[in-house]
Amino acid sequence: MTTTGKTTAIISDVHGNAPALKAVIADIKNRAIDRMVCLGDIIGYGPDPLECVDLVRRHAEWSLMGNHDFAVLYEPTNFNPGAETAAYWTRAQFDAEADEAKRRERYEFLGRLPVRVVEKTAEGLPVLAVHGSPRRPINEYIFKEDVVNAPDKVTTILDRVQRLCVVGHTHVPGVFTDEPDFYPPNELTENTYRFIDEKAIVNVGSVGQPRDGDPRACYAILHPDRIEFVRVPYDIDAIANKIKAIPELSDYLGDRLYEGK
Repeated sequence: MTTTGKTTAIISDVHGNAPALKAVIADIKNRAIDRMVCLGDIIGYGPDPLECVDLVRRHAEWSLMGNHDFAVLYEPTNFNPGAETAAYWTRAQFDAEADEAKRRERYEFLGRLPVRVVEKTAEGLPVLAVHGSPRRPINEYIFKEDVVNAPDKVTTILDRVQRLCVVGHTHVPGVFTDEPDFYPPNELTENTYRFIDEKAIVNVGSVGQPRDGDPRACYAILHPDRIEFVRVPYDIDAIANKIKAIPELSDYLGDRLYEGK
């Protein structure tokens, strides 16, 4: 556990998209944010798994285990055919690394990824970080529709949160509160959720594969008293063309990036 008064950039779901990750890292540096952490799914889907792992290792203070990281390290369980094929292709890229030390270091990095981290803000607010949900950290989705279609699910999950939890996994940014309700960033003043006396789960969105209709990379900045959502444009053509040049990766994985879905 760490107590910090620093500003923290929280990224998630890079999915092997190096142009998006580089754009986000540059934006973080331009804003003079103190540190960066990652909520998992560094790899999977995208064509740049090795570069993205190396960038996260270099720039993130810590990273969590996502379901795609787990799939490459172990097995892609309950994946759709395209995601499963991408996972096996990604593993092959790790295995094909000619430098034995680099290959070992990357696999060891994946193998050491924790499934949860707890920190505190300068104000003493406890913050739980997981990839999926507090109940099933690696692979449970919390969808925005759950507040209407499965409110008991959201309430049960929030019961496991002391005050604040940050997640990724669905690639849809926004805030779940204990009404329960869901607020996308554009319904928040200045795209910012200010901490009040309520439980909340904040989805920080996706760097490499946004699914909220906005194709720009998404991440969040944790301040002592609030979380701010940030969007960053990047070269989608570069990554989409690279995906389409790899037979094992579905063209759809590139096409979807233009629409943020």
